[in-house]
Amino acid sequence: MEHITLLLGIVIITALVFDFTNGFHDTANAMATTISTGALKPKTAVAMSAVLNLVGAFMSVEVAKTISKGLVNEEGIQPEVIFAALVGAILWNLVTWLVGLPSSSSHALMGGLIGAAVASAGMGAVNGSVVVTKVLIPAIAAPLVAGFAAYLATKVTYKVGKGMGEKTSAKGYRAGQIASASLVSLAHGTNDAQKTMGIITLALVAGGALAPGSNPPVWVIVSAGLAIAMGTYLGGWRIIRTMGSGLTDLQPQQGFAAQTSAASVILASSSLGFSLSTTHACSGAVMGSGLGRKGGVVRWSTASRMFIAWGLTLPAAALVAAGAELVMRTGDIGVAGVTVFLVGSCVAIWLISRRQVVDHTNVNEVATAGAEEPGVVTTAIAAVSVPQPDLAGVAVVVGSTAAVTDEELKATIPAATTTPAAPAAAV
Repeated sequence: MEHITLLLGIVIITALVFDFTNGFHDTANAMATTISTGALKPKTAVAMSAVLNLVGAFMSVEVAKTISKGLVNEEGIQPEVIFAALVGAILWNLVTWLVGLPSSSSHALMGGLIGAAVASAGMGAVNGSVVVTKVLIPAIAAPLVAGFAAYLATKVTYKVGKGMGEKTSAKGYRAGQIASASLVSLAHGTNDAQKTMGIITLALVAGGALAPGSNPPVWVIVSAGLAIAMGTYLGGWRIIRTMGSGLTDLQPQQGFAAQTSAASVILASSSLGFSLSTTHACSGAVMGSGLGRKGGVVRWSTASRMFIAWGLTLPAAALVAAGAELVMRTGDIGVAGVTVFLVGSCVAIWLISRRQVVDHTNVNEVATAGAEEPGVVTTAIAAVSVPQPDLAGVAVVVGSTAAVTDEELKATIPAATTTPAAPAAAV
């Protein structure tokens, strides 16, 4: 193994922590629709996704090359810069996980790397053309392409299954969902695990442990694959709830169409070396499938909050990373201070999340949790309504066709409220 200093070791461990957060933050991309439609049980779904993420990590290194050799200039980049980038990315991942918003772990990492590099060596440290062509353009194109593909796929899916019985069709598409979810998990491993491989490789080059231009060593590939697999198995249940039921109500046909479309877009981008956000692709596909079903709706209030988070990801991670890099210029004390800040922030976010636990037992309970309060009109009508007699135990059934006998009605009225019947008048 390459010669690794203490600082470089800290950077590598922090990179693997980011990879771990990437895993549970992005589990929803592959399994949210499968869990929400009941195609797989929650724990089974995340276990299957974890295994396939690990397999996918070994399939390609093209995205890793984009991160390690294309996004920033390797010359002049120090391990402290990589550490600062990871601090920004990890904190953004945890904050968005806490509020249940599916943001991009990839863009958080790249935003952190850009911010730290600029703070360290100026704007010249960033390759602007690579940022535009392989980061910004895919960020805009991915949800649009995946969403349009899912919209068309949903239309075709319902048309093809029109002659089938509802139960038969749902059962078949649940099986199809399992296959398409597996494909998304595999695609996620090929794309997102490589980003950590790239950042560790860049740190090794910056620390002098690898020659510039080197590909990720085997131990880097293995460790990154294991870290993202473990994070995936943990399950980011808050984001799974948002993706599965918060954006739209999905049927098995829609879930199949959304996952197949997203997987196709992710795999195509991985082969081209685009550092695509799997979150953008999968979220766009879910919204497209919601619009593709007749009578389907998209909850645009949730989608709007998600879009805002997407827009803030790059600049927010970049600002935190730049601040961390400036602090670490003071030397070992600065590095220690940033480390304590990162650990303390992670613990604080975890403790806040314990106030309202979301896990595999209640991940699909969004309807109960999101019950709406009575509206203004309903409240006003209730305020001016004529009070009804307070007959304890009397049930009034509106619109019921069931008959109630005199004996049953009398039995429901307390004895204290009854009076003896008057004698019948003589005829």
